[in-house]
Amino acid sequence: MAWWRDGSSEGRRAGIAAGLGWMLDAFDVTLFALVLPALRHDLGLSTAAGGALGSVALLAAAAGGVWFGWIADRFGRTRALMASILLYSVFTAACGFATTFTQFVVFRVGLGLGMGGEWASGATLVSETWPAEHRGKALAFMQSAWAIGYAFAAAVNYFIQPAFGWRAVFFVGILPAFLTIWVRRTVKEPDLWREAQKNRAPRSTLKRLFANGLAPLTIALTIMNACTLFGWWSFNLWLPSYLQEPPSRGGLGLQMLSSSTMILVMQVGMWFGYITFGFVSDRIGRKRTYVAYLLLAAVLLFVYVSVRAPLVLLALGPLVAFFATGYFSGFGTVTAEIFPTAIRGTAQGFTYNIGRIVSAAAPFTVGTLAQTRGFGAALSISSVAFLMAALAWRWIPETRGRALA
Repeated sequence: MAWWRDGSSEGRRAGIAAGLGWMLDAFDVTLFALVLPALRHDLGLSTAAGGALGSVALLAAAAGGVWFGWIADRFGRTRALMASILLYSVFTAACGFATTFTQFVVFRVGLGLGMGGEWASGATLVSETWPAEHRGKALAFMQSAWAIGYAFAAAVNYFIQPAFGWRAVFFVGILPAFLTIWVRRTVKEPDLWREAQKNRAPRSTLKRLFANGLAPLTIALTIMNACTLFGWWSFNLWLPSYLQEPPSRGGLGLQMLSSSTMILVMQVGMWFGYITFGFVSDRIGRKRTYVAYLLLAAVLLFVYVSVRAPLVLLALGPLVAFFATGYFSGFGTVTAEIFPTAIRGTAQGFTYNIGRIVSAAAPFTVGTLAQTRGFGAALSISSVAFLMAALAWRWIPETRGRALA
């Protein structure tokens, strides 16, 4: 942890704030995936309808990411971070009151807006408060909090749902709102952003992402992010259902306790994947690390959905999670090192969240295919998505060591 001590106090506070925000974002989002089997049964929803609810949130997240990226450039990184956390917390709790499919759609849209905004503002905040030699590690620290939030959600679901039902699980989602109080008191705006405001830097607009030779990079990053997000959401949103659905429907027929245990164990591999990616990319470069993780993710995911022995899946799960999620730590780093301060928040929001528009098709696609082909065959499309993401790196340069402009 010497690198952590080398950072400034502002950088450490920014890392903690963004990390907690992302952890609680994961917590709120994951609650939906974990209660989806019970929710579908209670409301009489098909797998396609359940997938549609996941897709709606991802579409809203795309809009929220672009919107909050612009807000972060215009009004400040910490203000955008606080607003996004408050938004996803309130609407997660609201899902506990939903009684119809339409109400769920409305609340999932509100949750998605905040979910997309938190990452864009948090990644920009962290990238601007850490030096080049430790930027990958700092953003990996932030990203690794997702695994903790995911595991936290699984634990809450394990204790709350059997005793109080799936609605009570959503009510717990209001807790992240209290984080905004601490952020407001202790985290200040980065010096880079304040200097840009003082020097009257040109206002951030989407058009500037395609000017001055940036268009090819903006497009390549967006395509790469779209493929990785498609692969991740198509697998992770439906993983609890895959583990619990009976074999006649292409699932494994595990009890909720067994499936929750598998998901919790996977989070160990996920956390190490996030952290390790930051250290490796700071050492050997962003490009080589990314391609290696994506190719291994494609292979391991295909193996995972082809195996049906629970003990083998339990052992394989952490390895799958290590490579199939660890690459997320590089998103914010690469984008921050390509785009200037005046449009950095907008770039983070656009390249990451426009990719979510494509990935929004993932839950619905898998849900629809699962009805005819079974979950194992439907989930194998994740491997194809990761292979396509690796190919996109042909047009993205190495950025390790760049100072932020």
